[in-house]
Amino acid sequence: MDKLKRVLSGRDAEEPSGLAEVIDATSLGWGTRVKGFIACFAIGCLCSVLGSCLLWIPKKGLVLFAVFYTLGNIASIGSTMFLMGPMKQLKRMFEPTRLIATIVMLLCLILTLCSAFWWRKAGLALLFCILQFFAMAW
Repeated sequence: MDKLKRVLSGRDAEEPSGLAEVIDATSLGWGTRVKGFIACFAIGCLCSVLGSCLLWIPKKGLVLFAVFYTLGNIASIGSTMFLMGPMKQLKRMFEPTRLIATIVMLLCLILTLCSAFWWRKAGLALLFCILQFFAMAW
């Protein structure tokens, strides 16, 4: 409906701003998207901090750290989908300049969970957590 109003008023030729593109990308309102972003980001930070606290538990601490750290990263990545929309997020993640970092990060996320649950190798899970960090920073 808004596009029809713009066309009829002659404003269709204007270049939409970045904020207008974000607003048009999803059906959620801006306030809802910001609340979703804050909630997911807070959950991600909470999981990462909780994982760091669980690191010091004997025997199972390293595996719990790896799992919670990975879940925290997934929630943090998911939080930005509220702001820009899932398709735009995926398109940006898989741009040629970010492709290698995205593949390494996703592979490390999967390998961290595999090493924690199936292979039961705590040292390997820690290595993949470190690689997750570097891939996210890259």
